[in-house]
Amino acid sequence: MSDPYVAQPTEGIAPAGLVAHKPVAPAWHTMVFVAVVLVFAALAAHSQMAMVAKHGRIPTYVMTIAWEWILVGYVIWGARKRGAGLRDLTGGKWSSPEDVLIDVAIAIGFWLVSVLILAGISYALGLTKPDQMAAAKRQIFPLLPQTREEIVLWLAVSATAGFCEELLFRGYLQKQFTAATNSVVWGVLLQAVIFGVGHAYQGGRRIVLIAIYGAMFGILAALKKSVRPGMIAHTMQDSLTGLAFRFIKNA
Repeated sequence: MSDPYVAQPTEGIAPAGLVAHKPVAPAWHTMVFVAVVLVFAALAAHSQMAMVAKHGRIPTYVMTIAWEWILVGYVIWGARKRGAGLRDLTGGKWSSPEDVLIDVAIAIGFWLVSVLILAGISYALGLTKPDQMAAAKRQIFPLLPQTREEIVLWLAVSATAGFCEELLFRGYLQKQFTAATNSVVWGVLLQAVIFGVGHAYQGGRRIVLIAIYGAMFGILAALKKSVRPGMIAHTMQDSLTGLAFRFIKNA
């Protein structure tokens, strides 16, 4: 059975011996998506703290969840224009409980390894220095949940980010860039750059760190031909990190 994301070589489309990767949506659709993500990232970098200060964390969480699902709806709409669906973006579906357990095990292993790698990169980038740690606290701590209701919503935000961002960046954007460049490597790298810039509210050096993290998720998706393990690992990362930082803040 052929890969649903890969078109068979056709004369006039790809050189002999190469495989032409099939896009899952029109090129204009991707350009609009990237533009929207970059504009939203620029606005969030300047307004997110003000929004939390003015409206509180709960409205901020709700708006974040709504925004990510709006983007997912846009991506699915674009994919349907090329005859693709949600399963094409995620990499199929689980066919047995064993499949679920395998993906959970892969996600846990990926998360543990990635935490160690990112810790080393953080040190290399100087993010563990006192001034950088203080800046991170100013940028991140106001977003952390405090009340029981906020913790519940934080977990909902984390689950939303895990599902939506993996589908958007690895399930959709990585395939689009791979098709445009006919290179999996470039597909991974380009989506990682957009993913990093999309988190500009966390500060300059952390954009680099998050881009590297996005590349790691991209490699996982390319190897597994599915974003499901990445969704699980992403949800774990966001939920556990947020709760851990909350504990540190309140200690």
